[in-house]
Amino acid sequence: MPTHTVRLHRVLRCPPDRLYRAFTDAGAFERWLPPFGFVGKVHSMDAVVGGSYRMSFTNFGSGNSHSFGGKYLELVPGKRIAYEASFDDPNLPGTMKTSVTLTAVSCGTDMSVVQEGIPEMIPVEMCYLGWQESLISLAQLVEPDIPG
Repeated sequence: MPTHTVRLHRVLRCPPDRLYRAFTDAGAFERWLPPFGFVGKVHSMDAVVGGSYRMSFTNFGSGNSHSFGGKYLELVPGKRIAYEASFDDPNLPGTMKTSVTLTAVSCGTDMSVVQEGIPEMIPVEMCYLGWQESLISLAQLVEPDIPG
């Protein structure tokens, strides 16, 4: 069964540790990961290697929801995150792997994201669109430098 891979790259105006925290803090993850028009809910998160997470996205307009979850494969604070995800919907089979690499640069953090194993029935251009929207929300969360 063919699958898709997406590759994304951004430079964000924040330190790598803040970006890392956005992937491993449940409240942050559910705030920025859902694409526009969706509400995210983290049902459980144990952000340790071998730990698992479960979450869902609900379409704000229709109320339809889809849930997914997986486990953490690699967690190197401020440097790297890798996790698996599988949809609960049997029409979206397989396991996806997302790898995030964070590198400190002069103006913040260089972030590379690779998501592999996206189910064939999800058009790759829709994945890119969803990730682009998610990364806008991520930047809005991590870039402001708000004093204490």
